[in-house]
Amino acid sequence: MPAPQVVDSAAAAVPLPPAALSTPPATSAASAAAPTIPAEPAVVQSLALPARPVPTGFRDLSPAQRAAMVETTSDGLRLPRIAPDGWMPWIANARRFDPAGPPARIGLLMINLGANEAAMTRAIEELPAEVSLAFLAATPDLPRWLARARALGHESYLMLPTDDPMAAERGIRPIEANADAAENLRRLRLSLARGTGYVGLVLPSTGPVTQSEAVLRPLVKEIAEHGLALVEINPSRDSAPVQRLTAEFGAGYARSADVLDYKLAGESVLANLDRLTAWVAEAPAGEAPRHAFGVMQPDDETIDAIVAWSRRRPERPAMSFVPLIGHFECREACMVRLRTQPAQLRP
Repeated sequence: MPAPQVVDSAAAAVPLPPAALSTPPATSAASAAAPTIPAEPAVVQSLALPARPVPTGFRDLSPAQRAAMVETTSDGLRLPRIAPDGWMPWIANARRFDPAGPPARIGLLMINLGANEAAMTRAIEELPAEVSLAFLAATPDLPRWLARARALGHESYLMLPTDDPMAAERGIRPIEANADAAENLRRLRLSLARGTGYVGLVLPSTGPVTQSEAVLRPLVKEIAEHGLALVEINPSRDSAPVQRLTAEFGAGYARSADVLDYKLAGESVLANLDRLTAWVAEAPAGEAPRHAFGVMQPDDETIDAIVAWSRRRPERPAMSFVPLIGHFECREACMVRLRTQPAQLRP
């Protein structure tokens, strides 16, 4: 037996034609003496492998665990809730980050997505995954957009419908300071039922609703009891009752006064981003590391500025670019609720 030969690549077997199978090969002295020339190996086409799923940074909860965080009310609304095993939507739906990274933290929140589909699409598909997104509750086909944002790694929120111009035409009446508490709670629940998978609600603290503790108290209590968090945008830095109420009712809370698309003395969005970055990085010696997140509206200039800023990340001082969950505070009542969370609770 001749010794086996090692070849560089395998050739696919080629079936013989029927005539070759039935007719014995002719032999002659000439053909017997002629050297055998091996046939060219056939090219083997590799099978296409399925694309690997892109890691999104979210907890991998089972369908049963996710279903346990949704309740269906007697009037057919599907609302978030704290699951019987302790999972709270604001923790389960948050994007994870590395708490061992640089302690100085910066974040970005784009609000009021949904009024313009083109801008919403750009924000979801082009912004870095660390940018958190807040959707208008009246956004058409909101569950699909929430799912798309999550698939691309964005942490999602809903805007509290106080100044949403689309709300009425989409069947949601905005929460109003002159409406009674029961009616405002009904409107809040209609908004919460528009989708699932979000962390909490964003409240712009510039109107009468969020400046009135009497109006806010039942709303914050309801939001906390559904296991959701609250984000306050208050550029005036004036005192508002939102933080005090979240501490009382045990909800996660974050606040920003940095509206980055507000033009001050001709500054651009990119210049405002750079200024916020510098402030976070320059904590004086002996002070705790700084953290802050900036807020902006969805438009082409802002999206372009964030993309350009993100590409310069290696040039930035040592800091962590984290989703909004990395900027939350959790006071005593909130910590009591967190202790009932499953063992998987990690940043």
